[in-house]
Amino acid sequence: MDNKTLTSYPKEKIKILFLENISDSAVKFFKDSGYSSVRKLSKALPEEELIKEIKDVHLLGIRSKTHITDKVLEHAKKLQAIGCFCIGTNQVDLKSAQARGVAVFNAPYSNTRSVAELVIASAIMLIRRIPDKNRSAHEGIWQKDSAGSYELRGKTLGIIGYGNIGAQVSVLAEALGMKVIFYDTITKLPLGNAVAKKTLKETVSQADVVTLHVPDLPSTRNLISKSVIKSFKPGGILINYARGEVVDLDALRAAILDKNISGAAIDVFPVEPEKNGDAFKTPLQQLPNVILTPHIGGSTEEAQLNIGEDVSDKLYQYLEMGISIGSHTVPPLSLPPQEGTHRILHIHKNVPGVLSAINSQLSSHNINILGQYLKTNEEIGYVVLDVDKKLSASALSLLKEVEATIKVRLLY
Repeated sequence: MDNKTLTSYPKEKIKILFLENISDSAVKFFKDSGYSSVRKLSKALPEEELIKEIKDVHLLGIRSKTHITDKVLEHAKKLQAIGCFCIGTNQVDLKSAQARGVAVFNAPYSNTRSVAELVIASAIMLIRRIPDKNRSAHEGIWQKDSAGSYELRGKTLGIIGYGNIGAQVSVLAEALGMKVIFYDTITKLPLGNAVAKKTLKETVSQADVVTLHVPDLPSTRNLISKSVIKSFKPGGILINYARGEVVDLDALRAAILDKNISGAAIDVFPVEPEKNGDAFKTPLQQLPNVILTPHIGGSTEEAQLNIGEDVSDKLYQYLEMGISIGSHTVPPLSLPPQEGTHRILHIHKNVPGVLSAINSQLSSHNINILGQYLKTNEEIGYVVLDVDKKLSASALSLLKEVEATIKVRLLY
């Protein structure tokens, strides 16, 4: 079956909204696929404004600053899926989206390399004390000396969170001749010669450079606390390209001023400005050997292109074929198109008897099911049915009447 013939609705009537200056590759992807109603806005929208914009939208694309609340989703009656064109999905009320049968996708791997490279670059800059020498040179002061300046080779890198980014940092660090140790709450297979440590404090006490790669969870808030900072190896360096709530910035400031920590690179903050040009404050400003960047760890042209293509493809596969692989809300299903049928997607509450009710409704009206796929999670079930073309309209009406139904869509 030619993918160009697949459609859940006339393509010109499918409304797609992209916010926060999402890569043009995403816009091009959908327009090249025949979707003409694609809008792109350069900024995030506040809740009330977003509610007005989203009421007729079928696909929504956002980055990290747009917050999709329960109130927003309540007004998004036509919304089929949300694409988070970034690593995380914290900005979306996933529980509410799941309850409404809205699929939520993201791009957990697309900017991994961009972040990993910047971590290594920051480690080199800090261990050589380049920020201080750069500032002096700009101020017209010549400071040519080697005091406190070291090579990265032979030093120990401590990675907190050995996931996709942490593992890539591990590989790059070893290539530069570093020793790598790591700590993760989940048992992970080390890459290369990396060595797992049993505790957080054991890791930071042995590392010359500590880099953080953990999610924003209640368990990671203030993970690098005053007491943990006291366990750092004297003169250690801290790099945070993970989440802003992970580090106690006041405690870090005190440690830098006391020269217990020799340098830091921080890219994420507990409170960040809404847009470029807004005022920004942090306790770490004007400190020696500190690199501050405006949440740009994954902001490279390559990463944005990859994210645009990755998330767009997931949204397209779900819209056109019902494939939900990578969704954080709708159970994952991957299925091929079937010739000579109409496909119906049925999302329902995960309660006993729904599949039996679906089959009973259709069989009692002599509607032949040519293919059926089911996947559930704790909250909802996702059924894909391929039925006889002549009877698909009747099947759609019958499935809407099944108790516990959340959303039904005739795919093609």
